[in-house]
Amino acid sequence: MILISAALAADGPSIPYERYELPNGLQVILMEDHRLPQVCVDLWYRVGSKDEAKGRSGFAHLFEHLMFMGTNRLPGSGFDQSMEAHGGWNNAWTMEDATNYYEVGPSGLLDTFLWMEADRMQALDDAMTQEKLDLQRDVVKNERRQSNEDRPYGMVEIEMTTALFPEGHPYAHSVIGSHEDLSAATVSDVTGFFQSWYVPNNASLVVAGDFDPAAVKPVIEKYFSVLERKELPARWNGERPSKPQKALVTITDQVEFPKLNLYWHSPAKFQPGDAEMELVADLLAGGESSRLYRRLVDSGMAQDVSVYQYGAEYGGVFYLSALPMDGVTVDQLDLAVREELALLANSPPTAEEMERLRNQRKVARYEELEPLQNRAETLNRYWAYTGTPDWLAKDIARFGDARPEALSAAVSQYLKPELATKIVVNPEPAAAEAN
Repeated sequence: MILISAALAADGPSIPYERYELPNGLQVILMEDHRLPQVCVDLWYRVGSKDEAKGRSGFAHLFEHLMFMGTNRLPGSGFDQSMEAHGGWNNAWTMEDATNYYEVGPSGLLDTFLWMEADRMQALDDAMTQEKLDLQRDVVKNERRQSNEDRPYGMVEIEMTTALFPEGHPYAHSVIGSHEDLSAATVSDVTGFFQSWYVPNNASLVVAGDFDPAAVKPVIEKYFSVLERKELPARWNGERPSKPQKALVTITDQVEFPKLNLYWHSPAKFQPGDAEMELVADLLAGGESSRLYRRLVDSGMAQDVSVYQYGAEYGGVFYLSALPMDGVTVDQLDLAVREELALLANSPPTAEEMERLRNQRKVARYEELEPLQNRAETLNRYWAYTGTPDWLAKDIARFGDARPEALSAAVSQYLKPELATKIVVNPEPAAAEAN
C-alpha cells in the first residue's frame, strides 16, 4: 500500500507532507511522491453555499463555473487549453463548506499549474463581464434542471434543505441554488463575492507528486506572495438545530414507483459521533450482508436501500432511502426501517458485525487514497476540518475505537422517530395508472 511505511508500526498510517504559511496567510502543503512523473495542484477555498448572502443562493457553485472563463492574461478557454495541450487535465467541485479546484498532469506542467491558479486568484474579477455571467448562469440553471427538476426523485435534495434547517441557517438552501436567485445575480455581486472570499488567507494549496520541494518553494513564493491578505466576512455562529422544521413532505413526480426518504440531524464532520453514525450507515445498508438489505431487499419488500452519514462543518445529515417493490407501500417500508432502528438502539451490533464494519472502513479508506489527486484533496480536507493535514491515523482509528454500545447510543440519540423528516415521492396519477 502506497501510504504504509515505518510510521505504521508506531503511530499508524500517514500521508507524508510538509506545511508552511506564506505571509499573506496562504497555507501551503507539499507532498512528494516520485513513483510516477506526475503532479497534482489542489487548491481549497473555504467558501461554499453556506457563505452565500440571502437572495443569492447557488452563488458559490456559479462562481466555480466562472473561474474557468479566463483572465486578461489567459483569456477565453486558455486555462483548459494550456494544460490539455501538454497532457494535463483539471476539474472542480462545490459543496456547502468549500470550493475545490485541482489540476493533474505530467511533472513538467507544475509551474504552469501554479501560475494559472495564482493568476485567477489575483485577477479573475478584472476580466468579469456580463456576457460571461449570463453564459454560466444559463449553464448552472440547466444543471439544476438536469440534476434535480428533470431527474426522477431529483427534487428530494432541494426539499430536504428547508425541511431540516430553519430559515437563516447556512444549510437551509441547496448548493445548486434557485432560478430566482441565479437570475438576480449581477456582475457587481460576482466581483464582490470573489474579492471577499477568493483571497490567500481563505485558501490552502496542496502540491503533490513528482517535484523537488526546494525547487517549488521559490515558484510558489513568486506567484502567490504578491496576493493580498484581506479581512474575511463574518461567518455564521448560530445554534445547530437538532429537530427538523417539517415532519412530512410529499412530492409528486413522473416516476414509476413511490420512494421513501428519511433524514435526521447528525454530528458534524470528524466530530464526536460522526464515525459511529458512518458505521451505523454501513451496518444498515453497506452491502448485501447489511441489516436493511436483508430485511427489505432479500425479503422482496424493496428494490434497493441506501443509507449515508454526511458530516459537514455546521452539523451533519443522516439519510436513508428505499424504493418499494410493486405492491409494497412506503408506510410498510417506513415501519420496517423504524423496527430495525429500534432493534439496533436496544441491542448493540455483534462482535462479528463490528469486525466487518471496521475492516470495510479501513480497506475503503486506503483504496480511496490510491490516486494522487485523492491524497492531495484529503490533505486539504483534513486541514480545513481539523486544523492539521496529519489526521489519517486518527481518521482510521476513530472507526477502530468505536464500541458496539456507542453505535446503539448514537441511534438512540440521533435517530429518534420524532426527530426525522420523512419525504415521500409519489408517482403522478398518469404514471400510477400506467403502472
